[in-house]
Amino acid sequence: MSQETRKFEAEVAQVLHLVTHSLYSHKEIFLRELISNASDACDKLRFESVGNPDLTSDDPELRIQITWDPDARTVSVRDNGIGMSKDEVVANIGTIASSGTRRYLEALSGEQKADARLIGQFGVGFYSAFVVADKVTVITRRAGEPTEAGVRWESDGKGEYTLEDTNITERGTTVVLHLKADEDEFLKFWTLRAAVTKYSDHVAFPIRMPVEKDGKPDPTEWQTINSASALWSRSKSDITDEEYQNFYKALGHDFNDALAWTHNRVEGSQSFTTLLYVPEQPPFDLMMGGREERKGLKLYIKRVFIMDAAEELLPNYLRFVRGVVDADDLPLNVSREILQQNRQLERIKAACTKRVLDLLEKVSRDEPEKFATFLAGFGNTLKEGIVEDTANRDRIAKLLRFASTKGDGAAKTVSFDEYIGRMGEGQDTIWYVTADSYAAAAGSPQLEALKAKGIEVLLMSDRVDEWMLGYLTEYDGKRLRNVAKGEFPLDEADKAKQEAASAEAAPLIERTKTLLGDRVGDVRVSARLTDSPSCLALADFDLAPHLARLLREAGQDVPESKAVLELNPEHPLVKRLAAETDDAKAGDIAGLLLEQAEITAGAQLADPAAFVQRMNRVLLG
Repeated sequence: MSQETRKFEAEVAQVLHLVTHSLYSHKEIFLRELISNASDACDKLRFESVGNPDLTSDDPELRIQITWDPDARTVSVRDNGIGMSKDEVVANIGTIASSGTRRYLEALSGEQKADARLIGQFGVGFYSAFVVADKVTVITRRAGEPTEAGVRWESDGKGEYTLEDTNITERGTTVVLHLKADEDEFLKFWTLRAAVTKYSDHVAFPIRMPVEKDGKPDPTEWQTINSASALWSRSKSDITDEEYQNFYKALGHDFNDALAWTHNRVEGSQSFTTLLYVPEQPPFDLMMGGREERKGLKLYIKRVFIMDAAEELLPNYLRFVRGVVDADDLPLNVSREILQQNRQLERIKAACTKRVLDLLEKVSRDEPEKFATFLAGFGNTLKEGIVEDTANRDRIAKLLRFASTKGDGAAKTVSFDEYIGRMGEGQDTIWYVTADSYAAAAGSPQLEALKAKGIEVLLMSDRVDEWMLGYLTEYDGKRLRNVAKGEFPLDEADKAKQEAASAEAAPLIERTKTLLGDRVGDVRVSARLTDSPSCLALADFDLAPHLARLLREAGQDVPESKAVLELNPEHPLVKRLAAETDDAKAGDIAGLLLEQAEITAGAQLADPAAFVQRMNRVLLG
């Protein structure tokens, strides 16, 4: 039989180093991960055997077996599930298929390397075996393949592994852990059983261990050590919070508790069960590959596993949700293509979406601190739903929170409903400003007139906000308006003052237009400013300068537009411009007023060196 030695991909070697030096306080986690993998293998075989019963005809009962050998100092986890071919072994163990893995590893530093939450987030759960083992052997044969198609994989986790063809009489996979010298605790029946009870009691296949006799396993007598029933199929009243949390951790390969969950059974013309979890912390790759690498809900039909990460069950903006959907009446031979067009599945998707939004509304109402934690991790992802899910746009908007001019810093946020409840008499507009940071939004000169009148302004500083607000133009009958866009609304008294100020400053305005030329679309007296000398005003459909800058940096084509420069004639710098008789000096002041306005709006200066030189000339007089 041929044997070959291969090197791990660089990312795998880094992950191995990470896990073998990380989970020193959570060593038993390896058993949860290996059992979860074994359960998935059994699930996949049960699905394939629906169309090909011969795959399980020789051994129809799917199961997981755990045994130990005190003399050889090994622990073995075996399943009679789908098994793997040689190519699948290389793909599943020798590589990590994740576009974000390299960045994930590069981002780890200091104490993060000891953070057990990171294990499993990139499908690296198998490698947790090396926390307790100095060598791991995998023996596997894919169901339906001949006995000589078996594969033996072995590695000490130090950069290389061996592959060998071998004869295996039974389908499935056995993982043998050769324990390190100081890991004797895992050579005891009760230690292994306790870990199974803690983490994997919910697994829907029987987990069996041999009876212990004189400290050693008796291979002639086996006992089932888990309840072997799908947790979601049990009554909610019979399930403890601890059981729900343990199921979530195994399902999502997460070491943290779930933030919240919802468990429901729908009866009627279409019956199905849902168990949906909102994580406490976002997975590392939620935004940088998460859109392509879906890891959401598992779909079962009558407890027969159909697929992982069934993106047809939830809209993309809820991709952080983990859980299970078990339907009674979808066709078992359904394919992914048919699923995408299946009306019954659309109903399930609508029900799942409603359940998640119901859950989030409940948490926001009853546990605001916990909801703030959710928004910190998933708020930007949720905002995508404003664009993607028009049917639930109002419900999603109700969940959003923003900093405000009447808040106390970036951490103190308000909802749209709270904003509306504080509106003054006659106000019919929800005012907001967007910027690329809280400080930039809070310091925006466009806020000055509204703040002077005591009108609250929402301060929006997430990158997704400007894009989202292109689709969210009103809430609860109130128009949403950006303080930097369009004509500033004035009452009759203010309008008269504005007209008088504009008439008085007409020569200044015309001269500034001439000095700036085609650098601006227009120049006018500002109704927005009370303290600052200048600001930019945009047309209603113009991109905010900070967003245009980000898009250009990302290589996107952004249409050119020229903003309007607004001036405050009462500001000393503007008065200096009006009094300046030297055209060169006046040009420097006018240019500086424009560039100040561009900087506060988040735009990128076309010529920073020229700006510095101009500023120095103005300062030196």
